[in-house]
Amino acid sequence: MKAAFWKADWFVGTAVVVLFALAGIGTNLLASLERAAYDGGVRMTSRTPNDRIAIVAIDQQSLDNIGRWPWSRDVHAEFLDKLAAAKPKLVVSTVFFTEPQEDKGTAALRELAKAYRQQHANQAPDPIMAMADGAPPDPALVAPPVDAPADKFGALLDAAVARLDFDTQLGNTLARSGNVLLPMLLEPGEPQGNPDADTPAFIQKSELESSGDPAAGLPVPSLRMISPIAKIGEKAAGVGHLTVLPDPADGVVREEPLVIRYYDQFYPSLSLLAAAKSLNIPANKVVVKLGESVQVGGLNVRTQPYSTFHTYYYRDVNGKPAIPVDSFYDVASGKIPFDKYKDKIVLIGPTASGLGTTMVTPLAAGVSPVVMLAHNVSSILQQDYFTAPGWSLWLKLALCALVAAYLIALLPRLKAGQAAVITAVLFVVLLAAHFGLMTTKLLWLELMTPAALLVVGHLVLTTKRFLITERGMEASEMSAAESNRMLGLAFQGQGQLDMAFDKFRKAPMDDGMADLLYNLALDFERKRQFNKAESVYQHIAAYNPKFKDIDQKLNRAKQMAETVILGGAGGRTNASTLVLEGGAVEKPMLGRYQVEKELGKGAMGVVYLGKDPKIGRVVAIKTMALSQEFEADELEEARTRFFREAETAGRLNHPNIVTIYDAGEEHDLAYIAMEFLKGKDLAPHTKPGQLLPLPEVMQIIAEVADALDYAHKQHVAHRDIKPANIMYEHDAKVVKVTDFGIARITDSSKTKTGMVLGTPSYMSPEQLSGKKIDGRSDLFSLGVMLYQMSVGMLPFQGESMAELMYRIANEAYRNPAEINPKLPPCLVAVIDKALQKNMEARFQTGAEFAEALRQCKATL
Repeated sequence: MKAAFWKADWFVGTAVVVLFALAGIGTNLLASLERAAYDGGVRMTSRTPNDRIAIVAIDQQSLDNIGRWPWSRDVHAEFLDKLAAAKPKLVVSTVFFTEPQEDKGTAALRELAKAYRQQHANQAPDPIMAMADGAPPDPALVAPPVDAPADKFGALLDAAVARLDFDTQLGNTLARSGNVLLPMLLEPGEPQGNPDADTPAFIQKSELESSGDPAAGLPVPSLRMISPIAKIGEKAAGVGHLTVLPDPADGVVREEPLVIRYYDQFYPSLSLLAAAKSLNIPANKVVVKLGESVQVGGLNVRTQPYSTFHTYYYRDVNGKPAIPVDSFYDVASGKIPFDKYKDKIVLIGPTASGLGTTMVTPLAAGVSPVVMLAHNVSSILQQDYFTAPGWSLWLKLALCALVAAYLIALLPRLKAGQAAVITAVLFVVLLAAHFGLMTTKLLWLELMTPAALLVVGHLVLTTKRFLITERGMEASEMSAAESNRMLGLAFQGQGQLDMAFDKFRKAPMDDGMADLLYNLALDFERKRQFNKAESVYQHIAAYNPKFKDIDQKLNRAKQMAETVILGGAGGRTNASTLVLEGGAVEKPMLGRYQVEKELGKGAMGVVYLGKDPKIGRVVAIKTMALSQEFEADELEEARTRFFREAETAGRLNHPNIVTIYDAGEEHDLAYIAMEFLKGKDLAPHTKPGQLLPLPEVMQIIAEVADALDYAHKQHVAHRDIKPANIMYEHDAKVVKVTDFGIARITDSSKTKTGMVLGTPSYMSPEQLSGKKIDGRSDLFSLGVMLYQMSVGMLPFQGESMAELMYRIANEAYRNPAEINPKLPPCLVAVIDKALQKNMEARFQTGAEFAEALRQCKATL
């Protein structure tokens, strides 16, 4: 039945995309992800702030020494007067002077002066009160005629009131300085109707010009203005807004409104005004290009649609602020000289806790307005700010569409590994593009949304596929287990026990399967195939070592397997093997030899340790299952040749050739009984680190050459000289050549696997090419063996059989002295002659080979 469409991968992918889109529209989740990635990019970037900017902080130390906040304005006036003497480029204060400063004592003194004037000046207008009302005093009233009675007292009153008018003093200081900027607040909001009062003339001096289409985006609107009092604001060099716009979602300040719209007027931020004034550009020369940029002289600050820009926040260096900060008290007290601020842009403002609202930036929390102002001014002057192009939204949507197409159309067609690799690569590319563009180009593209869609979609689809696949696999495994159990029972019933065991092993183990395997092992025992019964018992024991009497069964099968010889074709056992009363096993016979145990397996069969019970001679019995090695039409010829070669090898009587005692055939097993040797073959001594001393190697090869010389004179060639066919008893220094004539048995026939018996690495060129060979071919093989035992590697090597054969027949070998510099030149010469590709150029006899080695050895 066709699966329901809602289970299809394409439908699941589409559902993920739709849900993701709804989450992006209806929740703040994706926007939060983009903001987090933005903050991470900010933290990864590194820029150097403008070195002309300095901060004078009204910190806790200043409060402790000067007094609690707010300070009297004469403190500000005195500080600004001293600072003006150092000639800074610009001074920017973030202290708000929006209310007049007047205490109760000043008001009482003013009332006293007023009463005095009324009594002694015929109700003349009070000049001091006129001053308080904002009108300029009449000099005639401030300085009454000297001949007036009590004028001296009146003058003292007037002077006292003037000294306590700190607003006027601060205004006069600002007028003298001529380069101090002050803040105002513009409350964001869309205005309705007209403003409550006319905008002060000194505020209007900071109004900006605009150009462009309002449809491109007007600045952030505001509905209320809180400006400095006229006495102070009129004397300032300019007033800019200090309004911040924290992100409503998380409260982090990422953007500054460079321009805010107050009804139909555009006013700059304090940072923008400071940047312009530092470049000697008046406010009316700063041009706002709606929705595009703000032009400040030669600086073109690209903005977002509402004339905001993404401030670059400079990272602290080694625990020190990126922009230098000095204590107000340290500067005022002379600890830090005012001259430090010559030609600097000096920003003055509170930083102590409790002195106003602090903000959270992508780098830190609790940032004071004056510090944020410093970062904003540097961002403008250094052109260090992040931009989000207008086309970034379309790019995000296009990438989301591409990811959706990948999830819906391509991912379901990929294998799990391929899908994981492609998804990982795409995710890394999006991530690298995001952070790479932010850190190198200060360009912010919202790439986290498509990246998140990619990851979430991949996880959902792969999880769905995995769950369905796992369920399918479980069902398949259950079906396969039952199928294997039934097939195993069927094969067991037909007597095909090997195939039954193969099927049972594929089924999961439980007590029921263990019971079936136990019965199978019993069937193997009935057929006297104890080694196979042992394998079944071991399989059961791996599942449950306490199952029934598995220990006893396993030990008995192991004992039987070690003493029973399996027959040849058909899997028949040796008929002479008997199980005696009590479970003991009578040792089997092979011909007249009693088999003791298995010694090992060779290329053509198993080698056993045997004993002639009549004379007590211990022998090694080599077996060969001729019926398994040869086809039926070749079997008789192979049998005849086997015994002829065994007879030929049996005639060899030399101290360095293993003695052949007997040969025969029983139960399709052809066997040769030969001298049992205590030593081991030379194969381990052909590897680096295990080589024998050179004199010992030369003596061994010389004795083998003697043995070959004797055999060649008897017209017997070995055909398979190699380290594995040379037995060596190290303590007694006895060398024996084995397997004479065995290779000849199969030299014109192939084994079941299609390979001619013999070892290609040691064969002579003529042997590989199929030409007629003689004893000189054995001497070439012996030369190969000498080379290998001298340097630890073969003279000819290849990645394939064809490459190896080509090199033996055509290419020169590497000089052995390059591999082992300790080789004497005479030995190199012997090897060189033994490995000549032309038979006529080699040693012609084994005796000649042996004599050359012994002469070389004598020179060592």
